[in-house]
Order: sequence, then structure tokens, then C-alpha cells
Amino acid sequence: MEFRHLRYFLVLAEELHFGRAARRLSISQPPLSLNIQQLEASVGAKLFTRSSKQVALTAAGRAFVPAARALIDQAAQAAGHARDVGQGMAGSLAIGFSGTMLYSGLPRILERFQAGHPLLRLTLKELSSSEQLIELAHDRLDLGFVHTTRVPPELSQVLVSSQAFVCCLPAGHALARKRSVSLRQLQGEPFAVVSRAVSPDYHDRILAVCAEAGFYPEIRYELRHWLSVVSLVAQGMGVALVPAALKQSAMAGAAFVPLDVDTMPYETYCLWKTARDHQALAAFVKAVRAIAPASKP
Repeated sequence: MEFRHLRYFLVLAEELHFGRAARRLSISQPPLSLNIQQLEASVGAKLFTRSSKQVALTAAGRAFVPAARALIDQAAQAAGHARDVGQGMAGSLAIGFSGTMLYSGLPRILERFQAGHPLLRLTLKELSSSEQLIELAHDRLDLGFVHTTRVPPELSQVLVSSQAFVCCLPAGHALARKRSVSLRQLQGEPFAVVSRAVSPDYHDRILAVCAEAGFYPEIRYELRHWLSVVSLVAQGMGVALVPAALKQSAMAGAAFVPLDVDTMPYETYCLWKTARDHQALAAFVKAVRAIAPASKP
């Protein structure tokens, strides 16, 4: 049984006339008759009764009509899905991100992308920058959003966001109501930071800016997630320097105060393997570039 047989059968079932059915199919009557005979032999039952005056469906033919239509529809859907995947319009993308991206443009990127590509399924994995680099290297991620400039040469990158650091303080802290805070005013305070294992760039940057201010921070807590840092500060257990976007977390008990000096910005990059020829990946990168303030080749 071939799909051609099903198509011919359905047209003849609608027309109940070999001449009209053949014209609709743009073939002559003999090939149509031959294909119907082949289909009946394959099914093992007569599908039509034929006389000099009329063509009619048998009971078996009437029962076969919905099944034949379902098979044709399934084949069309399968072909359409394969075509969409081939064109990057369907399938899936695995995307890595760190927690701050939830406040630094990732929801907007996802909304923009899904609106234009509703058949593509996005799978998001919260990972540290170093973990994302490993996953990208092993093709377990299609893209990643990282906070490091230590990027292997085989990866392309786009700068997605650049933001200042702010001081995160317990709401009841003496400095929490100030318009700005000097780094020196934090000397002696217990610091909460994201651990070096999770974000070596950030960890080293905190040590560097404090050293420039003339002191070494008393790091009391090393955590894996930014929101854990903010949560710990909100409970009055320490202070932290965090990306300004975390103010959007609006966590009760935490206050965010600008620093009185500029520090090196906290930058987020979107990374992917340059050599990957993946149309869905290219479409997602295009959505990222649409909101990116700058890009790197």
C-alpha cells in the first residue's frame, strides 16, 4: 500500500465516478483503475462496487475512508514537522544561564523568540559560567549566558548586558538609607559572595575593588547563587556587592545602595559554538542581538 493509493481512493470515494476522479487527479482512467485494484488487493477487500451505471462504496470501503484520511493527515503532519525542523522552525534548543539573567533581559529574549518560533521548545538550565563552558564544549548546550571573558576561541559571543555593582545591605543597616556608599565604609563587615568555583571572575573582581579601596574584605560566606547572597544579606548576616539588576528581586529585608565610585562593570555574554550550523540557533542569536547593547565577533 502506498500513499498514492490512499489519495486515489479518497478522491474516487468523493466523486464515485472514475472519469471525474481521474480528471481531478490529472491522470487517465486506466491508471486510476489499476491503483484501486492494487489497493483492494493490499487491503484484502473490495472497496467499490462497479457497474456500467454507477460506482459505490462497499461496507469495507465506507469503513476505510476515515482510516485513509487519518493516514494521509499523519503523513502530511510528519512531512511538515520534518520541514519545520530542517528550516529551524521546530525542534529544541538547550540554553544555559546564571540566576542574574532572570533580571537582565533573558525573559524578554525568550518572549521575543517564542513569539516568532512557537514550535521550537526551549530548555533552560541554571548553571555557573564554568559549568556552561563545559556543557557547550560537549554539545550539551546550544547557547549559554555567562559572566566571564575567559572564553575558548571556538566560541562566538555577544555582549548582552553591562551593569554596575551596588552595595547590598540589610534593611536595618546604618548605611541602608544613604544615597551612596563608599567601599571603605564596608571595611570590617562580613561579606557574602558567590564562590570562586562558581564565578572566578566575579570573586576576583570583588577582591580587586576592595584592595583598591585599601582593605581586604572579610569573606564570611561563599554561596552558589546570587539570590542566596541577597537572601543571606536580607537576614542581617552580612553585606555584599551585587549586580544592580538584582534590585529587581525586591527581596524583603534587603536594601540596595549605589557605590560612590565606578567599578568594573558586571558583564553578561551569550556564547555558542561558531562552527555549529543550526538554523534554530542562528534564529535565537538574532533575537539576542536585537536587545544586545553591543557585540563581539
